[in-house]
Amino acid sequence: MRATRTTRTPRRRRALRAALAALSALAVAVAGLGGLVVWQHTYELREEPVAIRRAGRALDGVLALPEQGKGPFPLVVFVHGDGPVDATHDTFYRPMWEAFARAGYASLSWSKPGVGGAPGDWLDQSMDDRAGEAADAIAWARQRPDIDGSRIGLWGASQAGWVLPKIAAKDRGIRFVIAVSPAVNWHRQGRYNLLAELSRDGASDAEVATALRRRETGLELLGHGASYEEYVRAVGDPEGMTAARWRFVSKNHTADASADLPALRGTPVLLVLAGRDVNVDTADTEAAYRRLLPGPALRVAHYPDATHGLVEHAVEDSPLRLTLTALFAPRALFAEGFLTDQQRFLTSVGTGDTSPSRASG
Repeated sequence: MRATRTTRTPRRRRALRAALAALSALAVAVAGLGGLVVWQHTYELREEPVAIRRAGRALDGVLALPEQGKGPFPLVVFVHGDGPVDATHDTFYRPMWEAFARAGYASLSWSKPGVGGAPGDWLDQSMDDRAGEAADAIAWARQRPDIDGSRIGLWGASQAGWVLPKIAAKDRGIRFVIAVSPAVNWHRQGRYNLLAELSRDGASDAEVATALRRRETGLELLGHGASYEEYVRAVGDPEGMTAARWRFVSKNHTADASADLPALRGTPVLLVLAGRDVNVDTADTEAAYRRLLPGPALRVAHYPDATHGLVEHAVEDSPLRLTLTALFAPRALFAEGFLTDQQRFLTSVGTGDTSPSRASG
């Protein structure tokens, strides 16, 4: 027995040393990956939390400044799309802020009302309310010594397509606009989105017909100001439509940017369109912008393999790849050229040459 124990002890020690070595290697690998994540999420800019208080309005935001210098810096004001979006859009905005900072621009964004502890409820807002909110934020920014109040422009995505031209109509000092996947007409956009999603999901002809009838019922109810209870009685299963969302849709379903877009005539506009957008009919959007904003100030940039959020389709289509890319290479989430094209556009605004590499007049 003694001899057996003596022979096993070195083996156990060797096994223990091997296990410890493996654990140490794993710890180093984990630490290395952790360091990589931290490095990839370290951006060349300075972020300052700000509280915007104006005209009785309270907005909780972030001001992202270039890494060096005291300014005054030109400013990009961010206008969110639909949904409960915080000031950083769950960090999604930071790669853009960095690109803009490299062009010498500051960026300003704020959490929607009711998001992240901000006061209010974004579902109570109309598009005019959102435009007024942005106008207050711009007025606040113009009071800061580190912001050049004469060089302020807008960045907005999706639902912001109904807000950006309203802001420009209120503030004739807006110098430029970057419109990413903007919608034009609420009803046309909704129908396109419905049909695109049904097609993507392989819906049958009967399922498509049923969905379209349900949609028409909803539009009729909206048209005569029906309550949420009336809507539920008419359609049965609300399929995710809450009372608060019905209230929001009731306020905004007649939105159409066509009446407000002419306010941007002569203003440098970069229209960013994705080739795999199932939310917005990009052909309809491009046609409307070209019709209503004629002339060289409008530039259109196409990204054929991008989705609505300008993420590469192959990345967005794989939950694992999307997660790993967001963790380890957040700048690579976006379509190739998206960040650099916007950076070039901002750099060129002051020179009068607003032609990023993928844009056409």
